[in-house]
Amino acid sequence: MTSLKVKAIPDGMHSITPHIICAGASEAIEFYKKAFNAIEIMRLPGPDGKLMHACVQIGDSQLMLAEENPQWGALGPKTLKGSPITIHLQVENADETMAQAAAAGAKITMPIADMFWGDRYGQVEDPFGHRWSIANHTRDVTPEEMQAEMAKMGG
Repeated sequence: MTSLKVKAIPDGMHSITPHIICAGASEAIEFYKKAFNAIEIMRLPGPDGKLMHACVQIGDSQLMLAEENPQWGALGPKTLKGSPITIHLQVENADETMAQAAAAGAKITMPIADMFWGDRYGQVEDPFGHRWSIANHTRDVTPEEMQAEMAKMGG
């Protein structure tokens, strides 16, 4: 028997990893491939063929997902009529990523714009009800500069 050292945090994982529920998890994987260039890491179908667990890689991070299953208390945002969670996606070019996501079927809920905190930023909702913010950093802004810009906006 070999005694290999098991990593507490496996390669590719970060301290926080979103784990989302989707009505149509297999379709969600295909959407994320088209919208965000996701790479499928693994999928574990249940006896009924629905996904019990899956994992995709988007950029340098992983996203876990599973099929909606009310008997397990696993409900997606469409069943819940929304979600208080936004998944943030930091990219090289927010405009291109937003256009790619929209072409794949995402609904633009906040068009890309230059923001006072130094990002080019916008939001989309995917076909499964999950909200995504998309940003690329364009300039460094001090906390004082951010506060001043917010004050100008009445915030």
